[in-house]
Amino acid sequence: MTDQTPVRPHPLTMENAFARHTMTERIPGILRDVIEANPDYPPVIRQQIERLRAALLDGAPVPMLDDVPVPPPDYDEWADAYYAHARVFQPLTWQHGAWFFVETFLYRHLIQAVRWHETGRDPFAPIKQAELESDRLWDAFDQVLEGEEGNPDRLSHLLLSALWGNRADLSHVAGDLVEESATDDDLLVDDRGAVLDHLASPGDRVHQPVHLVIDNAGLELAVDLALADAFLEQGTPVVVHVKAYPVFVSDTTIPDVWQTIRAMEGCGGRPAALAQRLREAWQAGRLRLAAPVLWTSSRFLWEMPDSLRRSLAQARLVVVKGDVNYRRVVGDAIWDTGVSFAGALSYFPAPLLALRSIKSDALVGVPAERIRAADQDDPAWRTTGRYGVIQFAGPGRPR
Repeated sequence: MTDQTPVRPHPLTMENAFARHTMTERIPGILRDVIEANPDYPPVIRQQIERLRAALLDGAPVPMLDDVPVPPPDYDEWADAYYAHARVFQPLTWQHGAWFFVETFLYRHLIQAVRWHETGRDPFAPIKQAELESDRLWDAFDQVLEGEEGNPDRLSHLLLSALWGNRADLSHVAGDLVEESATDDDLLVDDRGAVLDHLASPGDRVHQPVHLVIDNAGLELAVDLALADAFLEQGTPVVVHVKAYPVFVSDTTIPDVWQTIRAMEGCGGRPAALAQRLREAWQAGRLRLAAPVLWTSSRFLWEMPDSLRRSLAQARLVVVKGDVNYRRVVGDAIWDTGVSFAGALSYFPAPLLALRSIKSDALVGVPAERIRAADQDDPAWRTTGRYGVIQFAGPGRPR
């Protein structure tokens, strides 16, 4: 794929209504929930979270991260991003700036407040654990696994299940968790046929890995691990990308992966058999876990480090899950309806598939008539999580 990207629209700012709602209502509520979910936090940590919450509600100036005796590995990158945005947005506040930067930087400030680099303690762990222990999750997951048994279109089934699994997001009240609650009208773009044709065709990438960029823990992660198993069954190595530290309440980290596999083992039956296959694949080196700092940074995908670009360039397919990752792919912008998904992705060095339940305004490549129909049905449709897209940018896709 060549670097012939159309002129990129500007990223959404806090002028966007949903961005304002997120930064003035949703995230302050999330910070309150973190305090309540961790009653044993020492007073100094609780006070730091409260100060961050108050600054957010007041629209105070965004500060740089604190100086510490030994800065964390991502400190310099955040410093570069912070000062670059401060030059553009004057003043740069929690209510005035580029939404993607301000939101991601807010979560980085939370990680500083809870001193995660010193403790490794996930501030969202109690919330994630409650979800992992819910019967609703495992009942829904059993339905997914039952639906794939003996299914000649197993991969197609799991791609759709992984899409609707993305509705399950503990930071966002979205739709029901189970795929059966979705209708054909809810799927605005369905490129499964194109991506399955790509995977079935011989070519230079046939022995290269699939990179699966994960979004949420809980049900979505369980379904995504079943999807990884389907790729492994075809003889394709899989690299699972997760977040380098806890963000967005339910986003997956490496400990979440192993905790979910252990929970599968405790369920017995189909989940336990899946867990065993995943452990065997990991032990054989066919399944790998990675946590590139890109996925917790404020960078867009075309700003990825050269080392990650070289790695992804060798992929048979890159599967990107979820709303925040999609925003990173398309620059957190609303593109003109004349631009295709493949056209917006012409900068990317490998075939890419996006599986996303739509929970924010950024979007590209959806036919104008589908957008008009959704607008008529519900003017707030872009933020509800009801609608989804399966979009492929790869060989043969129109730009």
